[in-house]
Amino acid sequence: MTIRVTVWGENVHEHENAVVAGVYPDTMHVTIADALNRAGGISAGTVTLQDPDHGLTPERLAETDVLIWWGHTAHGDVRDEIVDRVCDAVWGGMGMIFLHSAHFAKPFKRLMGAPCNLTWREAGERERIWVTSRNHPIAAGLPDFFELEHEEMYGEPFGVPEPLETVFISWFQGGEVFRSGLTYRRGAGNVFYFRPGHETYPTYHNAHVQRVIANAVRWAHNPAARIANPNDAPNVPVDRAPEKIETRGATLHKAGEAGYR
Repeated sequence: MTIRVTVWGENVHEHENAVVAGVYPDTMHVTIADALNRAGGISAGTVTLQDPDHGLTPERLAETDVLIWWGHTAHGDVRDEIVDRVCDAVWGGMGMIFLHSAHFAKPFKRLMGAPCNLTWREAGERERIWVTSRNHPIAAGLPDFFELEHEEMYGEPFGVPEPLETVFISWFQGGEVFRSGLTYRRGAGNVFYFRPGHETYPTYHNAHVQRVIANAVRWAHNPAARIANPNDAPNVPVDRAPEKIETRGATLHKAGEAGYR
């Protein structure tokens, strides 16, 4: 089965910053998608913030097995109804991968229910990424650690819920450490956060980083049918109870009437 991936790109820095444009002449989202299309068993396309509905129409999400999100300078420009749509898709079973500064993306903060704050420094320092779970499928084919010569530092404390698994931790040249690969389950959807990816450095050209993202796509993919309405909260009438019962006492709602929201 080919896994259908949509790479969502903010698509701002590549057009406004000459350094970023030089590092990613084809844009970051296209660079990520191209690497995935070479990985085997994955078909990746791209959409951007500037597309109608930010490229995330109901039809596009229905055809997306795993959504990858990169954002930084325009988190606030993402419309709330699109955030609702994305989170519904995740709760229904779509896989989701958030990269680098997407820790502050609206969908990530919604799914985490937390501030998602951290410490940071933009100094181009070395990052050493350690595998903390050797047998995890996201770490498949990786050495015990690999290094990125230039990266932005993210440091603890990281204001997110305790993850299901910590797959990677990072050490930075300045001495800080950071939980840089975290897995979550939200509804029926698998969620992965991966830290590296500052736009002024060639992180997404790195073979190890590309492998992590491809591995994460395969891990996040849920082959089961999507839950059509993950927010559904039906009122089950008395005559449909698994065991025979009779109504006792006063009720607020009529049989089958929707509850308060």
